[in-house]
Amino acid sequence: MATATLTRSAGSRRVRIAGKILFSLIILFGAAIGVTAGWFHHAAIVSLPQVDGELHVAGLAAPVEVLRDLHGVPHITAANLPDLFFAQGFITAQDRLWQMDVNRRFGRGELAEIFGSRLVPIDKRQRILQLARVAENSVQLLPALERGHLEAYARGVNALIESRGGNLPMEFRILGYTPRPWTLADSMMIGVNISQSLSTEYDVEHAREKIEQKMPPEMAADLYPTTSWRDRPPSALTRTAPPATQPLPAGTDAGAEETRKQTRLLEDLGVQLPCESCTLGSNNWVVSGSHTVSGKPLLSNDMHLQHSIPNVWYEVHLKAGDFDVAGVSFPGLPFVIAGHNQRVAWGFTNLGPDVQDMFIETFNGAGEYQTPKGWLRPVRRQEVIKVKRGADVTVETVVTRHGPIISSLFPGETRQLALQWTIYDPPAMALKFFQIDQAKDWKQFRQAVSQFGGASQNAVYADADGHIGYQATGFIPVRASGDGAIPVPGNDDAHEWTGYVPFEKLPSIYDPAGGILATANGRITPDNYPLMLANQWGSPFRVERIYKVLESNRKFSASDMLALQMDIYSEFDRLTADRLVYAIDHAPQAEPRVRQAADLMRGWDGRVTTDAVAPTIAVTARKKLWQMLLEPRLGAGWIDYQWFGSSVAMEKILRTKPQRWLPAGTSDFDTLLTAAVAAAVADKQMPRDLADWRWGANYPMTLQHPVFGTVPWLSRFSGPGTVSQSGNGSLTVKAAGRSFGASERATYDLADLDASTLNIVTGQSGQIFSPHYMDQWPEWYNGTTMQLPYSDGAVKKNAAHTLRLLP
Repeated sequence: MATATLTRSAGSRRVRIAGKILFSLIILFGAAIGVTAGWFHHAAIVSLPQVDGELHVAGLAAPVEVLRDLHGVPHITAANLPDLFFAQGFITAQDRLWQMDVNRRFGRGELAEIFGSRLVPIDKRQRILQLARVAENSVQLLPALERGHLEAYARGVNALIESRGGNLPMEFRILGYTPRPWTLADSMMIGVNISQSLSTEYDVEHAREKIEQKMPPEMAADLYPTTSWRDRPPSALTRTAPPATQPLPAGTDAGAEETRKQTRLLEDLGVQLPCESCTLGSNNWVVSGSHTVSGKPLLSNDMHLQHSIPNVWYEVHLKAGDFDVAGVSFPGLPFVIAGHNQRVAWGFTNLGPDVQDMFIETFNGAGEYQTPKGWLRPVRRQEVIKVKRGADVTVETVVTRHGPIISSLFPGETRQLALQWTIYDPPAMALKFFQIDQAKDWKQFRQAVSQFGGASQNAVYADADGHIGYQATGFIPVRASGDGAIPVPGNDDAHEWTGYVPFEKLPSIYDPAGGILATANGRITPDNYPLMLANQWGSPFRVERIYKVLESNRKFSASDMLALQMDIYSEFDRLTADRLVYAIDHAPQAEPRVRQAADLMRGWDGRVTTDAVAPTIAVTARKKLWQMLLEPRLGAGWIDYQWFGSSVAMEKILRTKPQRWLPAGTSDFDTLLTAAVAAAVADKQMPRDLADWRWGANYPMTLQHPVFGTVPWLSRFSGPGTVSQSGNGSLTVKAAGRSFGASERATYDLADLDASTLNIVTGQSGQIFSPHYMDQWPEWYNGTTMQLPYSDGAVKKNAAHTLRLLP
């Protein structure tokens, strides 16, 4: 008995000791977490910018006043332009320095240096594309005036870096590095990045070549349409006539069309998510005073870009003398990109011309390539990628007369493919935003955009006198032959670029009789236009919907414009659903689950709400249908088919039902469409219960900070994460994808510029504990907005902070 007692006592003592150790470790671990969290919070707070009082900054010639409104938007007033752009650089860097640094690193191929080896492939691509050299070369041709503005901006950024000492934004401290000084080439790199995101087609063209090699010509033509009867070119005086027959067979519910007609512009549109073809795009439109409650024009713009935290745009108001402009800017680049001044407002959408061609170069054993003038040596360079906690990586780049050899970007490609791209021609990278910012009328505006380089844009215009206009912009190549849609031989001059489309021949219109102009990445060339601007245009359904609403014979206000920006009606998805229902109703052996799917789509009004099931079924079935159409001829390569106008291709196939597209063993299109729905509802990646196929749950958007979002306890504060939203990709006016959508929503009111509205996705600041890190998210997500004060009185009335920058 005694022995047993002693054993229990020793065991209990060991348990108590272990418990104390464990408790102590938990305390120490908790304390460590607390200390770390405390350090993080303190370091993040001290890195926040000064927004009130006075701040002496070396490099200014005179004091500058910065009034920040309730959402942190800076209204900067300077005595002269150099001080104004210096202050813009300083203030932008206060809020967005890390974003600016990452963006220049992305363009230059220097991300692995701070993030590690997983980003080496991205850096390799950027080095191969020679984007850093594009930025450096474009600086060499800057006119003295523009060079001076960029130099002032760079001095402002560097003044901010120097003034902060070690109190830099937290991303620098976590990743363990400091930013190098800002340069003119870094600002130009921001423009290069935008051109890359909006103008890259070489991957589409490479895939198209492979697909066309396996397809009969008539089927390839079906896949790559360039026109639609739905197109609304802004400079066309008349519409293309619709097909003689109905575009698609109607569904079996007679009330569906009536329900669609009753869809109202001012409905609460909710919120949503992804798309079938996640291609970046934008909307802009302008209506004359004959269509507005004020009698003056309204101009709206929502540019669809990749989502990020912080947002791609930075709102700003710049004033020095009679230079007085407000709108959105790119962090890292001076000026306002889209917005308004005292007399003129403007907005952009991507035109999307084909500004890239691939040439198949012929090399000999000596490493030379063939040209009409003989064999030439390419330029060869060795570039070194620095890798955090890893060995340096060397990349060899080869550049011919056409451009860099990019074959390594295509796995398995054995040919030597050189990329010709307009950005390799320095004049084609001219960014004339200063001239645009100070334009006072249509003539000055057109003169400014006539020199505009970078990604070609559709510009809509309005002025205080009530005029409206549209102008296509950019450097678009003219080819000796061909359309540049697939790689061509590079050893002769048969497909060489012979120049650029003259500005005066680009589509343009001023004060159209109808008083309405709109673009949404669709075709902008009228019928019989003699020049080739683009190989592909965006889906016409968005611009068609915009015109349908704006041509409804009513007077519009700024709130109506926001409602249209949030419109989630999808004509193409509704037509697809109707056609699927029709097919299933006429299929004698459809499975019960397929018939259930038809009933869930039956009578759907076309609005892609978060709780709608019909569009989820329609989109999933359409993806299965594409697979059924393409896989028999392309095998696993069917997935490589991508085309901005793929909806046009599908609509025509569904309307005309060409027998050549029926897979072997399929008797008719009703059978094929029923099989597509059957494949969709059997998809194991989707919920088993069809009632759970709610759009918002199955197509969410994800938005999170790239660094803070990886820390569990911090991710709750660093971004909204994954949320549901309404709208479908490039098919609804409210473009909504998993990772892209409206990057800003603006409406400029030429009757009262103080009544203009503008909001971005999250907030002005990139610093996580700033009150302006996420303060615009509720408005963006819920479809409301805020005014952008402009007049001196309105700016002072709405000022929440006042900072004076002193020499």
